[in-house]
Amino acid sequence: MKAKVYFTREITPEKVVEMYSALGVELPGRVAVKVHSGEKGNQNFLRPEFWKPMVDKIKGTIVECNTAYQGSRTETQMHYQVASDHGSTDIADLVIMDEDGSATIPVEGGTRMTENLVGAHFPEYDGFLVLSHFKGHAIAGFGGAIKNISIGMASQEGKCLIHTDGQSHTSPWGGAQDPFLECMAEAGKSVRDAVDGNILYINVPNRLSVDCDCDSSPAEPDMHDIGILASTDPVALDQASVDLVYEAEDGASLVERMESRNAEHVLQHGEEVGLGNRSYELVSIDEQ
Repeated sequence: MKAKVYFTREITPEKVVEMYSALGVELPGRVAVKVHSGEKGNQNFLRPEFWKPMVDKIKGTIVECNTAYQGSRTETQMHYQVASDHGSTDIADLVIMDEDGSATIPVEGGTRMTENLVGAHFPEYDGFLVLSHFKGHAIAGFGGAIKNISIGMASQEGKCLIHTDGQSHTSPWGGAQDPFLECMAEAGKSVRDAVDGNILYINVPNRLSVDCDCDSSPAEPDMHDIGILASTDPVALDQASVDLVYEAEDGASLVERMESRNAEHVLQHGEEVGLGNRSYELVSIDEQ
């Protein structure tokens, strides 16, 4: 059965709210909003004021986790400072979920992982809204919804385990590519399962650099903005985002980045382990 992916070419804060409403699902209880706070020096991340109407609508708490690589968001207090400097604390309360370490959640049906380490504050939330700036990534090939719920929700230790196929608790470096991508998919499934599917996803493919917002000096985007996509299925959402890059006349740089990292393997494995469905129906709200 095909998943529905809603799409608009208009990139505005109001359209984010409209896309959320198109999903027709209300998140229960205490809701966390997972964003990417942006590495210090990065200019491509989506600014908090862009997300503000959406965060206000669901009265959400912004959440992040510390990075495993050395940077301005490796240590909790520095991360809070960068998030503040970038404006996140101006629009809502913000919690670094792994400031107090890790919580363990099970991975069901995986071939590489049996458990995933998320931020210790993860269990405090009843549902999640995952707001992702879709773009390239130096290791994963692209970063979207799946990366935001796997690497993004993982504690610092959990990130190392995903990157290295469980080989290192302290370093994210040296892991083989396909096992890393498979661990991402399985970690993402554990997050979805832990909240009993009370999780929604919105991707915004704009300022499409080949590099992630975790890069302090990313390559400048060399393709046009695409729009906003939303779905209840993270695999379908990322697949649709990837397909729109392939369809773009000026997407060659990002296509090369994705293909050189075998990036779509995360979608293949995500479908295999039950995270979601690569088959989707693209529903344009611009035509309604």
